[in-house]
Amino acid sequence: MNEILYSPKIKQEHLARKAIVYLRQSSEKQVRQNTESQRLQYDMAERVRGLGWQEVEIINTDLGTSAAIGAVYREGFERVLSSVALGEVGIVASREVSRLSRTDKDWCRLVEVCQIFGTLIGDEQQVYDLSYLDDQLVLGIKGTLSVVELKVLRQRMQAGQESKARRGELFKRLPVGYVKDVSGKVVLHTDRRVVEAIQLVFTKFRELWSVRQTFQWFRDHDVELPANPIRGTRLVWKIPSQSLVRDILRNPFYAGAYVWGRRPVETLLIEGRLRKRQAACRRPEDCRVFIAGHHSGYIDWATYQENQRMTRRNSVNWQADESMPAIRAGQGLLVGLLRCGHCGRKLHVRYWGGSGTHARYLCKGDYDDGGQYCIGFGGASVDRRFSQELLKVISSFGVEASLKAIEELSSGDAAQRATLTNKLEYCRRVVAFC
Repeated sequence: MNEILYSPKIKQEHLARKAIVYLRQSSEKQVRQNTESQRLQYDMAERVRGLGWQEVEIINTDLGTSAAIGAVYREGFERVLSSVALGEVGIVASREVSRLSRTDKDWCRLVEVCQIFGTLIGDEQQVYDLSYLDDQLVLGIKGTLSVVELKVLRQRMQAGQESKARRGELFKRLPVGYVKDVSGKVVLHTDRRVVEAIQLVFTKFRELWSVRQTFQWFRDHDVELPANPIRGTRLVWKIPSQSLVRDILRNPFYAGAYVWGRRPVETLLIEGRLRKRQAACRRPEDCRVFIAGHHSGYIDWATYQENQRMTRRNSVNWQADESMPAIRAGQGLLVGLLRCGHCGRKLHVRYWGGSGTHARYLCKGDYDDGGQYCIGFGGASVDRRFSQELLKVISSFGVEASLKAIEELSSGDAAQRATLTNKLEYCRRVVAFC
């Protein structure tokens, strides 16, 4: 723009209004690392002043904001459009047209409003007046090329990622418990403490058959698990959260399977705007890439599938016939076990009374469709009768059950001692190394 300081397109009516310099980078990573690009964009303000504008406004609120389809709302770009529509802007300048025109919709809105209000558009090379047909043509070509460029780059990147994934070689970050050896092959972690900690998660789940109870065991016994840090590569040891335990149990990678595309991104129209959302997790076998036996697993594939079936059964939202929800805080003993003798639906429990602890079993029937409840009855008498019959059956096994409970408690203590012993050995190695 320095080469065209006396462009006939720039008139006094343009200079009487303010100039806007628009800055944008697509991600926070670019904002942190591509500082030279920021500097060049900020330099556009001095170039605009060299063209004669006294009042120059820099809009940089979109630094770190993508302009792709379905991206988040661009507050800075909307400010540009609003200011132009108020007749306050003589020129909208950006170092590259691509900073403004990443989608056809946004580019057409900007060109249209600038043409209506007589606002110029400038980039590093040229000033464009949309009242000239040639400038409209050049800007149209540049805008289209910018949009196409983004699509081509994205397609190339996605094709390269998928090609690498189909070979089982694409890793953003390996799950906790795995490393790469010198040949690049994925193997179990070389630290025995890490391996035994991950194995303990699966062992405890097989004993307790509940994600929540497994998590609670680690919390109650103060047993730490390794986790990937938000930044850096060195593992951190901490008392696990329930989400960490759940992610380990659900990740097919621990069963030796490589999966890519498990949570695809989809574009949805929400309240008149396109939004990108991650879809629900697909079954590993339904993902775009699924390679069984890709590497050594902490469990085999059959065990993984059985674990997932039990997890689904524990969910109150699972509607399969064999569903049996996990035990929760309510007083009803037969929650999720009873079915209606008329329609076969699973009975739901409702609590009433002053303290909200009196259970009542109900079958909704066609109530949701405007009909009536099928059946309903109080839970106290049913639970009492069931308890009596159950005690008759299991009373003869009381000693055996007690021994089994003692054995499980002992095994839990043994696991805790083994974990603490490994932690102590690790601390000793660190002290000796220092």
